[in-house]
Amino acid sequence: MANDHPAFFGTGTGPERSSNSFERALDQSEESGESGIPADLIPYLEEADAPSEEQLAEQKDAEDAEKKAEKDEGERTEALRNLVANSLLLGPDPSILAEIEGDESLEDEDTWDDESQGVPELTHSERLDDAERMAALDARVEKIYREIVARAPEHRVQPSLERVEAVLDVLGDPEDSYPSVHITGTNGKTSAARMIDSLLTALGMRVGRFTSPHLEDVRERISISGEPISKEGFIAAWEDVAPYIEMVDKRSVAAGGPRLSFFEVFTVMAFAAFADHPIDAAVVEVGMGGRWDATNAMDGDVAVIMPIDLDHQKWLGNTIEEIATEKAGIIKSHQTVVIAHQREEVLRILSDRAHEVDAIVRLEDRDFEVLDRQMGVGGQMVTIRTPAAVYEDIFVPLLGEHQAHNAAAALVAAEAFMGGRELDGRIVEHGFMKATSPGRLQVVRTSPTIVVDSAHNPAGARSLSAALEETFDFTHVVGVYSAMADKDVEGVLSEVEPVLEQIVVTTMPGERAMEADLLQRIAADVFGEDRVEVREDLPDAIDRAVELAEGSLDPSDTTGIVVFGSIVLAGETLALTHTAL
Repeated sequence: MANDHPAFFGTGTGPERSSNSFERALDQSEESGESGIPADLIPYLEEADAPSEEQLAEQKDAEDAEKKAEKDEGERTEALRNLVANSLLLGPDPSILAEIEGDESLEDEDTWDDESQGVPELTHSERLDDAERMAALDARVEKIYREIVARAPEHRVQPSLERVEAVLDVLGDPEDSYPSVHITGTNGKTSAARMIDSLLTALGMRVGRFTSPHLEDVRERISISGEPISKEGFIAAWEDVAPYIEMVDKRSVAAGGPRLSFFEVFTVMAFAAFADHPIDAAVVEVGMGGRWDATNAMDGDVAVIMPIDLDHQKWLGNTIEEIATEKAGIIKSHQTVVIAHQREEVLRILSDRAHEVDAIVRLEDRDFEVLDRQMGVGGQMVTIRTPAAVYEDIFVPLLGEHQAHNAAAALVAAEAFMGGRELDGRIVEHGFMKATSPGRLQVVRTSPTIVVDSAHNPAGARSLSAALEETFDFTHVVGVYSAMADKDVEGVLSEVEPVLEQIVVTTMPGERAMEADLLQRIAADVFGEDRVEVREDLPDAIDRAVELAEGSLDPSDTTGIVVFGSIVLAGETLALTHTAL
């Protein structure tokens, strides 16, 4: 009998057994040995088991609620997907989109298994909540960034530290709560800053780094422990300082002065964020010049002055001596100042300033030097003599002779920061191994090789030209170039002309960018009209450069493209490598 009614039987008790009146009667009849249920009882039993009107209404409400929940979940998912996909700041993040859409195909095979590590795996709803939170943070960071950059650029305000110092004073002078390294110069500042950061981190310190401008994400300007400040940290830094910036703005405007510039605001945010985290050391790069730069509100324990050349003449002076005087302004009383190789007239000005404030000088070619360098895969092996020791065969994962000299200055700065003592060689090796400098002679693609460099002045272009010849076995190189309107375009192009077969000029976003037709005319004067082409945007310019490189008779592994001329252009190129290239 049991085999005739499989749907009515479970294997245990309670809910798994037959539960309604009709089935119970059937069970009882079988247990008593009777052949069946009396026919006249069946209608009454079925009526007793029929759901009531209230039960039917509850069932319908439950079904309607389930359908509504499914609809709401679908609408929420689509809204989140659109919000993330159209993020103005960072662009769509494939991993976030994958989480929203429940697509696991984009996950790495070695993804951390939360469940195996004792951490509960996120539910789909929790993933949606997280994606919604990240999208909201992106939108907030973007809004803050737009508000800050709407302010006047630094070069449009009167030279003064009064506004920055006023805000910092109200905040309790956060820049005084940690020791610091302050870096200026014309070229090499950012690379040196990143190497000093990496060395101090290897020594066990929590380091805050402030550099400018950024390549792809504004949060790169304020780095904590080698990573851009978190979105939450960026927002908190702004919200902490905004009321005091507004107060100082009002006072300055009432007196006939300007509001804080965008760079001044970023500087205040960085100093405040470093104090809040907190950090053990700050590595701070000037924005422009030195004496009146917003970062000079800080008294660095160590100053580093990288090579000084002509740049920003409109704001810093038309002669090398005037520019050197502005940059010498970061040298403070009784600090150690590390001076990279300089022209004789520049060195005289820096030395006089150091003597005036009784600073200790560490001078390249006298107190420290690069004794040897050999090319290696992905970088170079260098031997550096410092005032404290000789560090042999240190691998620096950056290309170009100029980076070896940047590394020497960074190492001496780290020694000075640690009291001038010799550093453990293994720690130094580890620190340099972790050093990076995006957008500086960076290979972003092969076959053909595409190199990105932020060279934007003649000195930087000279280093780029030498590095291309030394580092790569190129027989045919095509350049992609754009520049700001205030730059010495003719001087830059004259430095790279001998190593480029052809050049494609293009435009960049921003009101400071030089028009493509003017770039083309200047380039034609340097290269000749037959070696110059123009394209309206960067993707088209790179595509054309690739066509020209691949159209040569040289083997593909000896042809290359170099994109250079501006940090903004370098950043745009790096962003393209995530998509089109």
